Amino acid sequence: MKVLITGSSSGIGRDMAREFARRNFDLVLVARNVERLNEIKNELEANYKISVKIVSLDLGIEENLKKLYEENKDIDILVNNAGFGVFGYFTNTDLDKELNLIKTNVTAVHVLTKLYLKDMAEKNEGKILNVSSIAGNMPGPLMSAYYASKAYVLRLSEGIREELNKKKSKVKISVLQPGPVNTNFNNVAGVKFNLNSKSSEYVAKYTVDKFLKGKFNIIPGFTIKCVKFFSKVVPNTILAKACFHMQEKKEK
Repeated sequence: MKVLITGSSSGIGRDMAREFARRNFDLVLVARNVERLNEIKNELEANYKISVKIVSLDLGIEENLKKLYEENKDIDILVNNAGFGVFGYFTNTDLDKELNLIKTNVTAVHVLTKLYLKDMAEKNEGKILNVSSIAGNMPGPLMSAYYASKAYVLRLSEGIREELNKKKSKVKISVLQPGPVNTNFNNVAGVKFNLNSKSSEYVAKYTVDKFLKGKFNIIPGFTIKCVKFFSKVVPNTILAKACFHMQEKKEK
């Protein structure tokens, strides 16, 4: 069986690649950094009897998404992991960077899910894991575009799940909603977290275990499960104030 993972050159994506490799899945690893992709490819092929194909491209370009699909159709599992954040007041953040965020965090997930899901539905087999965030459950002042993008991923996945259930499809979709994780995301977004961050190794192992067992909502860590619960019962106006207070402390 073969797994395609976007954003797989570092962080959770890289460590999920390691977890799938341990379970003898062949891999297609997608990211922009070809040097890092080659490093993980060499590591995995040296330690496991699997094949690893690397694809270096920018998922923010729509034509690349269609090219990726056309050249890698024999996929059993799709992991939409690529994404990044932008920190700051909405009036001050860079518009071009935010548009690229939307293309990477939203459009790429939408397009790849659409293309691969149609094939999976026709075969009546396959799995998709979309990486959202606990941030997708609440307002996110000072990271408004990022929070909104992760809400899109969460709601898209929830809607698709119900459609698959109504058709009694054997295709499964899951959504990962981590809290803070020690990855390069923090450097790209320009933030530091005050909550205790999980290691990407822990999140990857937990996620792959739950995902392969068919769990839909995958939330690593008791604290983040509590945050998910309170996001459902606390009014959004209060959540927004609390989030702003926490976000202020993230600025480096």
